[in-house]
Amino acid sequence: MITLYTEPKWKSYIVTSAGPLFSPEECKRIIKIGHSIPPKVAEVGLGKKQSGVDTKKRTTTISWIPFDMQEAGEVYHRINTFIKKANGNHFGFDEVHITENAQFTEYPLGGFYEWHMDSDVHMEKEPPVRKISMTVLLNHPSEFEGGDLEIMGPGKSPKLTQGQAVVFASFLNHRITPITKGIRQSLVMWFGGRPLR
Repeated sequence: MITLYTEPKWKSYIVTSAGPLFSPEECKRIIKIGHSIPPKVAEVGLGKKQSGVDTKKRTTTISWIPFDMQEAGEVYHRINTFIKKANGNHFGFDEVHITENAQFTEYPLGGFYEWHMDSDVHMEKEPPVRKISMTVLLNHPSEFEGGDLEIMGPGKSPKLTQGQAVVFASFLNHRITPITKGIRQSLVMWFGGRPLR
């Protein structure tokens, strides 16, 4: 009998990749893919069964990268491999897989996203339940100021290099602080499945 799951090496709900998942050239290609899809103004949950634009909560543009987009095939493959390893080594969640299209996100000057969780507390849109969230920084950190991803509290910000990823439990509060210079570009994804147990 083959064991497909082992206990995590150490439990952690915030994990940064040891190095970049994508080279600077690959990041530029992902940005190009993102720019090839018409952007939308990002929405937020506004309460039970509602969502919409709320510029007091979030100011950014997003593009959804389809699973069947040929140019994105290697991106999805590499991320899937990484998330399986991260889940096995750290989170130990049951039945984790890619559940939604990747989101290419651009935060312009003044862009931000206030404190929020990625799991839908009202559960109308689930299952699948979001269990792990991921952000890959696509542009070089020298190209913008502000735009810190803070997880669980002010100042608790993983310092990412270009192409590096941070993954964290989707039930953790987090935010993007306002951009004070330049533009922040990232790839955001969620992984999940059946409810946590």
